Amino acid sequence: MALLLACLLPAQAQVMRPDPRDPFEPLNRAMFTVNDVLDRALIKPVATAYSKAMPHWVRKSVANFFGNLGDVWSVANNAATLKGQATSDSLGRVMVNSTVGLLGLIDVASEMDIEKHPADFGLTLGRWGVKPGPYVVLPILGPFTLREVVALPLDYQGNLVNHVADQGTRDGLTVLNAIDVRESYLKAGDVIDAAALDAYSFTRDSYFQRQRYRQYDGEVPESPEDAP
Repeated sequence: MALLLACLLPAQAQVMRPDPRDPFEPLNRAMFTVNDVLDRALIKPVATAYSKAMPHWVRKSVANFFGNLGDVWSVANNAATLKGQATSDSLGRVMVNSTVGLLGLIDVASEMDIEKHPADFGLTLGRWGVKPGPYVVLPILGPFTLREVVALPLDYQGNLVNHVADQGTRDGLTVLNAIDVRESYLKAGDVIDAAALDAYSFTRDSYFQRQRYRQYDGEVPESPEDAP
């Protein structure tokens, strides 16, 4: 709490031009700073060590494995938004990668040009017209909109890792997944640091751009909109 309060005062000074999507910017900036301190002290060093210690093919297999689990949840969410082709592709990816791809370790589906359509419950809510709401930064988890925060409990249940019976195995897979995700963003973080950008604004704007891209399946309308 003391660290959060220490970060809050300089964070308020940085809010020069408020973004209407981010009404809680001072608090969000403070939480962003806390997360950044934790990341630099622990999470990033672990991800860097993982990147250096593990051969590329091992890291690729790990990413493929968790990507295949994500495709299972994408099947449900694409079906919930009545996206026939996306549902068919996602189901096809799971079937191919879970069998020929050795439980997803090998991404055979991509080699067969079966397109990936990532979808979670937050995206499903958005496609049914639920507005994103304000931008928020959660402890450790990072950037979200209120809509995605509301969807978190169901997305948690949709993650098959959370249904592994053995707690040790479940915890190990959860940690490995977090390290894999962080390792995939190592280069992006280095670019931000090297460019001396406002990391908070860059992360927030990138998040909204990514959400907007996902919302429209990559076919983003030319007219600007506040919602991602």
